[in-house]
Amino acid sequence: MSKQKVWRKADRHQQILTELGIRPAIRASEIAERLNVHVQTIRRDLDELHELGKINRTYGGAFPATMGFEASVAERDLLLVEERGRIAEHAAAMIEPGDVVMVDVGATTAHFARHLAARGCEARIITNSWNFATIAGASPNLRLILCPGEYSHSQGGVSGPETTEFLSNFHADKFVFSAGGIADGGVYEVDPDFAWVKRAMISNSRQRILLCDHQKLGRSAMTRVCGFDVVDDLVTDGSGDGSLPDEVRHAGVKVHVV
Repeated sequence: MSKQKVWRKADRHQQILTELGIRPAIRASEIAERLNVHVQTIRRDLDELHELGKINRTYGGAFPATMGFEASVAERDLLLVEERGRIAEHAAAMIEPGDVVMVDVGATTAHFARHLAARGCEARIITNSWNFATIAGASPNLRLILCPGEYSHSQGGVSGPETTEFLSNFHADKFVFSAGGIADGGVYEVDPDFAWVKRAMISNSRQRILLCDHQKLGRSAMTRVCGFDVVDDLVTDGSGDGSLPDEVRHAGVKVHVV
């Protein structure tokens, strides 16, 4: 009878990276079955590799850590729920009655919609996020203006020339946004079309509030959106491990750790 192979952590990590070198995505359950280990072990492996920036995590699996690809907003919404909830709750408390607020697409801004609606604060919202509008639209205290544009299923919102031109007609007290990552050099976004929308919202708002979970600290993506000089507040769940770029504090960004 042949002896069952025992997979050390380093070997499991290498096997995961090898799989992602030839496949666009993997499922934790598939890898666990192939290696004959518990699925929770593989999930922990995926979390560790994600923290190291070697892969991107999705609900139930992972995909390669390429700068030009990102999981859909629906998948991202299922990750880091507790952390993003704390970030969103803090950001919602920063909105004052009567504010005009621009909000872009993203998993964290979807959490923001839930907390803002729960607060019952009266505000006017201008957004390109259909997901945000669906959630926040249930609140009678939030008046929503939806941007026109080309809809992206993966992002859950619209972008394009129509969107940016439409935004030029408005000015907001605050802009609440998320990003694909923040690193030396500034704020980054995976999708160039949505990066242009972010820039338009930045240009037409007075206070810019960036929401960023700890997994995005120290990471860049394909498109640079802006420098930290245009970011007023950063709300995050972690910055004590040295992953927060030095440029953030040098630029005078107010960091809220929740």
